This record gives sequence, structure tokens and C-alpha cells, in this order.
Amino acid sequence: MDDKVFSKDNTDKYSLRGMVFSRLREDILSGKYEVNEELKEIAIGEELGVSRTPVREALRQLELEGLVKIIPNKGAYVAGISNKDIHDIYMIRSYLEGLCARWACENITEEQLDEIEEVIYLSDFHVKKKHYDQIVELDSKFHELLYAASGSKILGHLLRDYHQYVHSLRKITLSEPERAANSNAEHQAILEAIRLRDADKAEKIAHEHIIQTISNIHNHKLAEE
Repeated sequence: MDDKVFSKDNTDKYSLRGMVFSRLREDILSGKYEVNEELKEIAIGEELGVSRTPVREALRQLELEGLVKIIPNKGAYVAGISNKDIHDIYMIRSYLEGLCARWACENITEEQLDEIEEVIYLSDFHVKKKHYDQIVELDSKFHELLYAASGSKILGHLLRDYHQYVHSLRKITLSEPERAANSNAEHQAILEAIRLRDADKAEKIAHEHIIQTISNIHNHKLAEE
């Protein structure tokens, strides 16, 4: 995204604040900013081509989400996500992803089935080639297609939010060859259950897919210690 992404002529401050909020939120979750790094209003405003006001409003909103901490008379700093936050996010996702797969059994189209199958095929190719950036991108694509196939905008919105929260962590776990291969195999199993319209099986596999990710994260952290 280009530096000057927002027009100063935009008179809708709430829309502008929303765009600044989304950009900062994405930058924090993607790891652009380090934990405890100061978020300087002037610098951010110059980068995005906006005044300090929408930046300040966005930082306050991010504080409510727990991603930013504002210290009076000092400034705003990146709070990041704790290990407990990560565990909670994945546990919640495990149930929501299961529900998503269940509903997909009722609402998915043949075109969506073909799209998901193509994503899995491409993922398998990139796993073998160890193209990890493409693997992460295709993992996001798989889940995005699944959310759309559920037929629920509300569920899709919730899952996209949780998916974005762990963006940086997903890049780490999917860079491990074994996990990348297993994850794609789990995607294939979810697809097959949905294709058979077996809602119970699809829900179970999708739930277990996220639980496996939790286990992988735990093992990764132990290896770092």
C-alpha cells in the first residue's frame, strides 16, 4: 500500500478514522510494529496523509481492543497479544470454524467447491516447493472461501477478525514443513466432508484442525525455551 493512502479531502471523519484504524490494526497484527514500540501520531499521520485527529481517535479505539496502551503524558505504545489471548483466540476459532464447516454443507455451491479444491491443489504444490509465503496466502484463501460458503456474513466477519489477529503467528507455524503439509491435508479432509454434505464430520474435522494448530503453537514455544 502506498504511503499517502488516504485523501485529506475526505470530510467524513468517522469513515477516515475507520480507515486509519483498519490500517493501524493490520500493521500491528502483521508485526510491522514491535511490542512496546511507540506509535507516534505525527509520523503515522504523515505516512497516511491525514491529520493527527483521526490517528488519535484510531489509537483510542485500538486501546479498547487491547492492542494499544496509552500512557498519559507519554504516548501510545503497542500492547500486542499475550499467550493467553492467542490460546483464547484459537479456542474460540475452533468452535466457530466447526460451525462454519457445518453451515457450508448446507450452502456451498459447486463453483465454491471447485475453488476450494484448486486452492488445496496449489497449496500442495507450494508445500512441496517450500514456498512459505504462498502457503500462508493460500491458507488465508482457503479459510476465506470457507467463510463465504457458510452463507453467513456475521460468522464470516467474526472469523476474519480472529484470523487476522494471529496473522504473524500463522506465518511462523506454516513455515514448518510438517505443519504446512498436515494443515493442507486437514483442509482436504474438511473439503471432502463438505462435498459429501456430512455436516457432523465436517464440523468435527474443522474444529480439530484448529486444535491441532494450538498444539503446534505450544510445541513451537517449547522449542524456543
